Amino acid sequence: MKKFAFTMLSITAILLAGCGSKDGGTAAGPDGGSETIRVAYVTNGIDPFWTIAEAGAKAGAKEFGVEVEVLMPPKGLVDQTRMIETLLSNGSDGIALSPIDAANQVQMINEAAKLTNVITQDSDAPDSNRLCFVGMDNYKAGRQAGVLVKEALPQGGEVMLFVGRLEQLNSQQRRQGVIDELLGRPEQASGPTMKFDQNDTPIEGNGFKILGTRTDNFDYSKAKSNAEDAIAGFADLDAMVGLFAYNIPMCLSALQDAGKLGQIKLISFDEQDGTLKGIQDGHVQGTVSQQPYYYGYDSVRILAALARGDKSVIPANGFFEVPSVVVRKDNVDTFWAELKKLRGDQ
Repeated sequence: MKKFAFTMLSITAILLAGCGSKDGGTAAGPDGGSETIRVAYVTNGIDPFWTIAEAGAKAGAKEFGVEVEVLMPPKGLVDQTRMIETLLSNGSDGIALSPIDAANQVQMINEAAKLTNVITQDSDAPDSNRLCFVGMDNYKAGRQAGVLVKEALPQGGEVMLFVGRLEQLNSQQRRQGVIDELLGRPEQASGPTMKFDQNDTPIEGNGFKILGTRTDNFDYSKAKSNAEDAIAGFADLDAMVGLFAYNIPMCLSALQDAGKLGQIKLISFDEQDGTLKGIQDGHVQGTVSQQPYYYGYDSVRILAALARGDKSVIPANGFFEVPSVVVRKDNVDTFWAELKKLRGDQ
C-alpha cells in the first residue's frame, strides 16, 4: 500500500525548529507581545465549492483574531502532502484538512498531529489522530439525495452515479447512502462497520437499477465525457446523480449538447450556480447542500480556540456536524439569495 510520509530529515528539522503552538496560547513575540496565530485551511482540489468555504474561513479568521491561509492543491495527493510539509516547516498553529485518500494518509496526518493541531473537514480520516471532523453526515446526505431520486422517479428506473474520486471517505459514504435509500435498505450507522457495495456490477432492487459509478479525478472534461458516454451508452437511462459539486453542471452541459435536456432526471450535491439555475428552470430535481461556508468558518473557529489552549471546542464524539440542506424548486430562490450574501456577491 502506497504511503505518503514525511522524511525523517524533514521531521527532525521541523522538531528542532520548535514549530507550532499545539500546547496552547499564543507565543510571546520579540517585543514581549503575542505573535499572531496562523492557521491553514487545506482543500482537496480547486472548485467553486471551495471558494464558498474560503469565504467562511476568512470570515472566521476576522471574527476570531487569527490569520488563515487557504490552500487548494491543483494536482491531488502529492500537492496536498507538499502543502502540509510546508505548513509544518513554517510553524502553522493549526491545519484543517480535507483528506484526498484517508486510508493512505493516516501516517501523514499522525506525523502532522505531533507538531500542530490537526482537524479534518469535508472528508474525514477517522483512523488518524486528527482532533475532530467538521462536516456533514455524508451517509445521511446520500440518503437525502436518494429521496430526491425517488421523488423524480416514483416508479423506479435506471440510475448512473458520478463522482470525482472514490478514494475519499465522503464519496464512499454518499454513494452508499444513495444506494441504500434507493434499494430500500435499513439505515446503516456511520463508522467502521459500514458496508460498501462494490463498483464492478450493476446493483438492482426496489425498482431501481444502479448502472455504476463513474469517476473523473477532478477533471472537468472527463466529468463531461463520462456524462456523454452514459447518455449515449444507456438508452434507458432515467437519472444521473452527481456526488461532487461540478458533476451535475457537467451533466447539464452534456444533455444540452445531446438535445436531451429535461429527458433525464438530475440530482446533485452542493450549490454551484449552474445547479441552482437548473433547479429554477426545472432541469434539476434538487441538490443536497453541505453549507461549505460553515466548513471554513467553524474549522477556523476551532483551530483558533485550540491554538489558545481551549480544548472545549472539540466535540465529545469528535464530530462537529454542519447540517445538510436539501434544495428544491420551492426553496431555491431563498437559498441562493442567502448564498450570495455569504459569498459577498451582494
